[in-house]
Amino acid sequence: MPGIVYLVGAGPGDPELLTLKALRLIKTCDALVHDALVSAEIIQETSINTEIFNVGKRAGKCSVPQNKTNSLLVQLAKEGKNVVRLKGGDPFVFSRGGEEVTYLEKNGISVEIVPGITSGIAAPSYFGIPLTHREAGSSITFVTGHEDINKDKKSVNWRTLAKSSDGLVIYMGIRNIEFIVRELILGGLYEHTKCAVIQEATLHNQKCLISELGNLAETIRNKGFTSPSIVVIGNIVDFKVNNYISNLSDASLSEKK
Repeated sequence: MPGIVYLVGAGPGDPELLTLKALRLIKTCDALVHDALVSAEIIQETSINTEIFNVGKRAGKCSVPQNKTNSLLVQLAKEGKNVVRLKGGDPFVFSRGGEEVTYLEKNGISVEIVPGITSGIAAPSYFGIPLTHREAGSSITFVTGHEDINKDKKSVNWRTLAKSSDGLVIYMGIRNIEFIVRELILGGLYEHTKCAVIQEATLHNQKCLISELGNLAETIRNKGFTSPSIVVIGNIVDFKVNNYISNLSDASLSEKK
């Protein structure tokens, strides 16, 4: 009989933010197929008998094509193995989880989804930034900044987003941040709007900077922020809890411009 594939969210990085179900499956699975952003501490929770496959994708680096990942999942399940397909954050948020589920079902493989905490929620929380606030915002938009800015037809209209939501949470936006900032300002977003950039959220080396929209790209360059980072834009950043870093005592990790 074929095995089952569990599509599991690993959360934002800190192993203690795994769900109990995710941890149980990681400890007992026959094979673990994981992405690049899953921390080593989480992978170490597997049994010594577990087969481990790294199929992570990182911008600008050689990576495993998606069709090979799909085929690997089917192959392992057809060998009768119980497989954990482990994805950073939540498997259905800016991930290819939906594509993988469709492929698995077409090939007769059973799938179960185990949600995880997405970094777009965890990162602001760890630095005391409320994504909604009665005095600052009743709506929030999660959006990817990874899209090729040279595409003829873009799926993200930044100028429209500038005024359509009280706050923005941008995934994978560092590489295109100059373009994003320019488009938001052209769309009418005030250049003095507060922004936060959070790198390696929930991990021991996490750091955060606070800037204004007009200075954001320059500040990111000067401070050496890189991917993976979450960018938060909107008045909600003004309501950041002063000097707050959840679960960490080293106040030097929070860097304020």
